[in-house]
Amino acid sequence: MRTRRYFLSATFMLVIQLGLYSVSHAAATLPSELSDQEFWNLSSELSEPDGTFRSDNLLSNESYFQYVIPQLNEVVKPGQVYMGVGPEQNFTYIAAMKPKMVFILDIRRGNLDLQLMYKALFEMSKDRAEFVSRLFSRKQPSGIGPNSTVEEIFNAVVNSPSSDQIYTENFNAIKDHLMKKHGFPLSENDLGGIEWAYSNFHRFGTHINYGSSGRGGFGNGVTYADLMTATDAQGVSRSYLASEENFNVLKSLESKNLIIPVVGNFAGPKAIRAVGRYVKENAGTVVAVYLSNVEQYRQQDGIWDDFCRNLRAHLSDRFAAVALVSVPA
Repeated sequence: MRTRRYFLSATFMLVIQLGLYSVSHAAATLPSELSDQEFWNLSSELSEPDGTFRSDNLLSNESYFQYVIPQLNEVVKPGQVYMGVGPEQNFTYIAAMKPKMVFILDIRRGNLDLQLMYKALFEMSKDRAEFVSRLFSRKQPSGIGPNSTVEEIFNAVVNSPSSDQIYTENFNAIKDHLMKKHGFPLSENDLGGIEWAYSNFHRFGTHINYGSSGRGGFGNGVTYADLMTATDAQGVSRSYLASEENFNVLKSLESKNLIIPVVGNFAGPKAIRAVGRYVKENAGTVVAVYLSNVEQYRQQDGIWDDFCRNLRAHLSDRFAAVALVSVPA
């Protein structure tokens, strides 16, 4: 296990202080909601072509991902723009920081498909119990509700019946929600990507981990249930499923089309630049960029300088101060 480190380490969180515009200014100009067409156009226009990664990354393996949240809450004010990479760990940071708008970038279009799956599930579920049941294709158990702990919810769901029929009904509901309710023109590849991701949550249930899919991944055995029931260093549960309040932060943003999935390499020629341009044009300020260990792979791929140039040249005028923070995975 790595020891806890700060600054230039395997980057866990890039924390940004307020930039050129005040919170009140940004809050008046960033959209409070996007239409379905605006959402789809923005996601498409900001994106680069599909890329590849060493694994499918259906969920994180960062056991201590909540440790940084108390520090974030000290320096990050709500109502701004959050950027992140990868799957569900972003949701916990979003619930903590309460941004007005979110961009989730990933080199793989598979992550965009995963985010669309989550979008539908958040919007269709009235509370955490329904959401977790839908996510893992389980019959919603009785006896759990808004006041249940996340441990109680996962314990109940893991013991609830699952079937291929529930999975098929849920997947069809996801597809109809995205294509009929929102009118998103999903390609066959996108539908296949959503179905493949969702099938893994059905297959492995709450015990799914980073390496479950078998596509190039390696894991440390940390399951979805482990990640959601983890705490910060003081024992405070902060996951996006820890409370209805946290869950509703995500549900509200998703329902307003304000969590934008983007296909892009952080060292690529378009996505970072386009996001920075959009935020600048709307007088917004990016207050946090979650990078996981993106910089490690950019170094291995020989494009570290491109990564740094993108952050400096295309995002720097939105930031005032930078601090790199790392915690053990």
